[in-house]
Amino acid sequence: MKPPTFDPAAPQEAEKLPVGSARTVRAYVRELARRHRRPFAVLVAVNAVASIASMVGPYVLGDLVQKLSEGAHELHLERCVGAFVVALVLQTVFTRMTRLRGAMLGEQMLADLREDFLVRSVALPPGVLERAGTGDLLSRITTDVDRLSNAMREAVPQLSIALVWAGLLLGALTVTAPPLASAALVAAPVLVIGGRWYFRRAPRAYRSEAAGYAAVASALAETVDAGRTVEAHRLGARRVALGDRRIAEWVAWERYTLWLRMILFPVVNATHAIALASVLLIGGSMVINGWLTVGELTTGALYVQMLVEPVNMILRWYDELQVAQVSLARLVGVREVPGAAQDGDEAPDGRTVLADEVRFGYLEDTDVLHGVSLTVEPGTRVALVGPSGAGKSTLGRLLAGIYAPRTGEVTLGGAALAGMSAERVRSHVALVNQEHHVFVGTLRDNLLLARTGADDAELWAALRAVDAHPWAEAFEDGLDTEVGSGAVALSPAQAQQVALARLVLADPHTLVLDEATSLLDPRAARHLERSLAGVLDGRTVVAIAHRLHTAHDADVIAVVEDGRIVELGSHHDLVAQEGAYAALWHSWHGDR
Repeated sequence: MKPPTFDPAAPQEAEKLPVGSARTVRAYVRELARRHRRPFAVLVAVNAVASIASMVGPYVLGDLVQKLSEGAHELHLERCVGAFVVALVLQTVFTRMTRLRGAMLGEQMLADLREDFLVRSVALPPGVLERAGTGDLLSRITTDVDRLSNAMREAVPQLSIALVWAGLLLGALTVTAPPLASAALVAAPVLVIGGRWYFRRAPRAYRSEAAGYAAVASALAETVDAGRTVEAHRLGARRVALGDRRIAEWVAWERYTLWLRMILFPVVNATHAIALASVLLIGGSMVINGWLTVGELTTGALYVQMLVEPVNMILRWYDELQVAQVSLARLVGVREVPGAAQDGDEAPDGRTVLADEVRFGYLEDTDVLHGVSLTVEPGTRVALVGPSGAGKSTLGRLLAGIYAPRTGEVTLGGAALAGMSAERVRSHVALVNQEHHVFVGTLRDNLLLARTGADDAELWAALRAVDAHPWAEAFEDGLDTEVGSGAVALSPAQAQQVALARLVLADPHTLVLDEATSLLDPRAARHLERSLAGVLDGRTVVAIAHRLHTAHDADVIAVVEDGRIVELGSHHDLVAQEGAYAALWHSWHGDR
């Protein structure tokens, strides 16, 4: 049978966030093992008792067969039955304890995994998320976590149980009848060859299958997010074709992994049949020659038959772990994103923001900014102006620590922003634009995101600072009012005021403004600008001025053209120079 045809390169192209290397995955698994070593040791101990109890029955039965073969008249059946019942009760009790301990261990590890992934995802540099898009991250949060749920809850505990069980059975077989242990291993080469064939292909196949699904999710999310653009440019047919192609690639990998399993399972069944047949044939000849007793053969054959269950469990759950390993690699891959977790978190010594010979581009070897230098002194208001596409917003995001420069350096108080954790950067510098989000929950919960320790008085003070208290006080439940999807819907202006109130609570000393009111109607925009004025008082402000009236009152205006600062000065000075800014100003006012 040949594997189905597919394009093996296509799914990998969908990867936008890194997949964790084998070293990263092993390091994380060791970390999880260290955290849960005590519950794991208890699980192994309880499972060992259950496994040993399960071996009493075959041993008692083998002893009876041996006595009967020798013509014994005193079988002491009551003792045999008593030993069997006691062993059965012990096995039942400790098997239940094993399953309970295994389930608890799995849930604890899964909870740790989810929390670790959430913490790492939140710490990702915003620029990384902007470039990666939402599809790949969402597929990791949903599909990969779902796949790992089964592995963490069952595969890891069950595989541990199966390994202990199989090891004890082999040990008991070796002690009871050493020749039969060798006979049982006759089937081992078949299992090793088949397993090696399968497991050499499975990891890459499952990885590509997961990447293929991520490609489907990414294409769907991007199409939905840009639905209006797709309609406006009549790109519907092209997006549908892209979705069909991604689905076809994903289905091809699904078929391939199914084909791999169709080869593995018959090999496993053949292994069991060969092992049992070898024990019976070799053991039978040894009994005939007097090298082995009938009781030892009976016990040994039963132990070999019992090996079927743990071996099946090992292969089944190891196969499950192949899928889980891919999902785990995708989840821990966020650890390998540059800047996702800084070992050396520099602390700024001052509030001066400095860009020194900065170069940056969204594509390799294509710079948007070319050797830009700019100093923003504490408490000053700097406006970035220039034609559309000049690089104003890009420079603003560099100054806000969203992006890291390709060359050059952006520092805050002498410390490189790229050398700070995202949490530290956000405590000093914040980007404010027209994008805002209201989370599902209470108004209080939405505000506490900025400062979890704030009391109600501080929350109301933040709302009053942005002139949001009139509508907030009108809510019957006040701060406990449920807002967001499915609850009280806030208007765009109200949602922006909530975002500004969070800003007041976070209290960063430097703000980068990218036309936070440009998407609102004029009346709402003027109202929010008045609210914003109170927030800006006493802070350092870098305003990206798409409307020149924003730049008029700035202390310093930087004119950006073609990724370079071509003019720098106050409004009156630049107008008097009759340069690029003066041309923009006169054009804005219709003087020329």
